[in-house]
Amino acid sequence: MHEHTESHHHHMSSKKMALSATLHCLTGCAIGEIIGVTIGTHLGFQPHTTVILAAILSFISGYTVSTWPLLKAKVAFLKALQLVLVADTLSILTMTIMDNLVMLLVPGAMDKDLSHPVYWLSRILSLAAAFIVAYPVNAYLLKRGKGHALTHEFHH
Repeated sequence: MHEHTESHHHHMSSKKMALSATLHCLTGCAIGEIIGVTIGTHLGFQPHTTVILAAILSFISGYTVSTWPLLKAKVAFLKALQLVLVADTLSILTMTIMDNLVMLLVPGAMDKDLSHPVYWLSRILSLAAAFIVAYPVNAYLLKRGKGHALTHEFHH
């Protein structure tokens, strides 16, 4: 019976860790996506140009959000950056693809600025979709000691 409880506890903690990793990644991605789409729509960029800008900023902000705690934990900058690139790239890529796909599929989402309800409704939908597709990616990586597991030891 004890083995079952320990296994159940490990299963729950890995689920919580995957949830935490996915929410952490979503925060970083959302910052870049929102800034990129805001700039692109405000300046009247074509949707594909806005998507490229938002994706680039998503990676920059995602990596920054992940690197900062490592630097605070006294990990050397290049080592922190290397860990984050290996740990977060697949999760950020998954989120960015899904986020931008939804934004492109919602009619008018890429033509609205921050004051328009269509923008915010499509943004909520796109970030929810990004979370849903990235969670199993993060869970898979964590089970194999990869992804967020590589940086987890420095977050305490």
